[in-house]
Amino acid sequence: MTEHDTMTIERDDGVARIILDNTERRNALRLDAGDELIDAAVTLGEDPDVRCIVLTHAGQFFGTGADLTQFDGHDPEGDASIMRQLAGRLHEAIVQFHRNGTPVVGGIDGVAGGAGFSLALAPDILLVSDETRLDYAYPRVGLTGDGGSTFFLPRLVGLRTAKEIALLDEPISGQQAAEMGLANEVVPTDEFDERLAELAGNLAAGPTQALGSVTRLMTASFDRSLESQLAAETDAIARAARTDDFGRGLDAFFGDEEPEFTGE
Repeated sequence: MTEHDTMTIERDDGVARIILDNTERRNALRLDAGDELIDAAVTLGEDPDVRCIVLTHAGQFFGTGADLTQFDGHDPEGDASIMRQLAGRLHEAIVQFHRNGTPVVGGIDGVAGGAGFSLALAPDILLVSDETRLDYAYPRVGLTGDGGSTFFLPRLVGLRTAKEIALLDEPISGQQAAEMGLANEVVPTDEFDERLAELAGNLAAGPTQALGSVTRLMTASFDRSLESQLAAETDAIARAARTDDFGRGLDAFFGDEEPEFTGE
C-alpha cells in the first residue's frame, strides 16, 4: 500500500485501521489529507482480505475541519476554489467508503469538529469515549456544512434535532452523542481501545458481503419507494445466497454450530 503522510494504516486479522495521524495540524483537512483518505478507502475497499475498516485517530483530535491557513479571507474566488477542492476530496472518500461495502467502524476519543464532525457521521457504527466532544462548527466561520453532514445528520437524529445542532452549534459530549443517536456507544476512555478492537473483530468475523449489502440498502432506502426497496432487497439477498458464507452459515445452522465466515 502507498505510504501516507497524514495517516497510518495497520492490518491485523481482517481488520484495517486507518489512524488519522497529522497531529501537528490537529488532523485538519488539507488537499493531501483528502487525497490520502480517498486512496485508503479505495485500496482497502478493493482488498478481499480486509473485512472491516476502522477509522480512528492519533492524539486528541479526530479532525478539526478544514485547515483555515489555506484561505485568504479576502479572495472570494480563490477561497471558493480551495473550498470546492477540499469538499470534493472529502466527498469522494465518503462515497468510496460507502460503495466498497466493507463495514466501517468509527472511533473517536477526543474532538471532532467541522469536517471531522461530518466524517464521524459516515461510518456504519460509531464508538465514542466519555472524553469525546463533537462540534458542528461550520457557522463559527460563516460556512454551511459538507462531508455529508446535511445528509447523514437528519437521518441519524431527525430533521428538527439536526437543524438544532446546525443552527445552535453547541458542543456535544460523548454521552449526549450516544443518547441522541449520533454514536452507537460511549465507553470510558480507558476502555476505548479495547472496545473498538472488539467491535471491529466481531464485524471482521461476519459475512462481509452480506453486511456491506445491508448497510447500502439501509442508506439508499430513504430515497426509494417501498416497491423499489423491496426489489433491491430481492436482488441483494439473491446475491448473498450465491456466496460461500451462505453455505457456511447453512451448514453451521443445521449442525448446531457457530458459523466460520470467510467473507467470500
